[in-house]
Amino acid sequence: MTGRLAGRTAIVTGASRGLGRATALALAVEGAAVAVVARTEQQWDERLPGTIGETVAAIEAIGGRAVAIQADLLERDDLPRLVADARGALGPVTILVNNAAFTAPGRPPKPDAASKPAKPTNTPAAANADWPGFLAIPPNAYRRHFEIGVFASYELIQLVCPDMFSAGVGSIINVTSVASRVPGDGPYTNFDGGVLPGYGGSKAALEHLTWCAAYDLQRHNISVNALSPSRPIPTPGLSYYRNEFANVSPEDEFACAAAELTLVDPNIVTGRTIGHLEVLDGSFAPFTNTTSALG
Repeated sequence: MTGRLAGRTAIVTGASRGLGRATALALAVEGAAVAVVARTEQQWDERLPGTIGETVAAIEAIGGRAVAIQADLLERDDLPRLVADARGALGPVTILVNNAAFTAPGRPPKPDAASKPAKPTNTPAAANADWPGFLAIPPNAYRRHFEIGVFASYELIQLVCPDMFSAGVGSIINVTSVASRVPGDGPYTNFDGGVLPGYGGSKAALEHLTWCAAYDLQRHNISVNALSPSRPIPTPGLSYYRNEFANVSPEDEFACAAAELTLVDPNIVTGRTIGHLEVLDGSFAPFTNTTSALG
């Protein structure tokens, strides 16, 4: 326990497993009290291990302080409630990590959910793709990426700002992905991979939200940055869809970068999309932007 974040309370969404769980632990190691937020109170799919209670137990085992808060980010009423619960249990919230995300073809059903027959579809998936093709993703699934990854993040930022204003300090990290830039400009010559219109599109929107929030909040001593894995990280969520990656990074490595990013000076590093290895090796080159964000 280093104590560098002592006295601060963090909310980490999607913290029952993967990058969220690792980040919650890394913040606790630095001394933050952590609200562990996810909808998973009990495991219902062996391919997606981990619950909010298990993350809290891991934090308490290293001498940290944490509370498990069950919330579904698709449920609008859950957002103010989870912030109020975190504040009530741990104190004013001055760190927010928007990590929760959705990837089509979707989340596993809850254990008590009524089984529904699969709907027939005539839309083809991309040939040889690891992910569903553009034509295979229905509009409601596309929309859900944004509801969880963007709209919930937007509202959570607004909900924690009063605490950060009062404290005179704040750190917001939006977890993003290189998927925001895939497949890039055309025309294309290789069609072996898939596209990520929902997931990648929501991450691109989250990066733009990062700029906008950073522009307004810098004057309040609040940093807002987007943190992206520099290399694939085989989390349970990613491995649910694909298992073969080369040159990977461990979850803990990303989590250490997230913890470091909570400590930056918003007058030097804010409104940035940064790879996690750039944070760890210092090559993200802190700088002061002297140009106007509006032109």
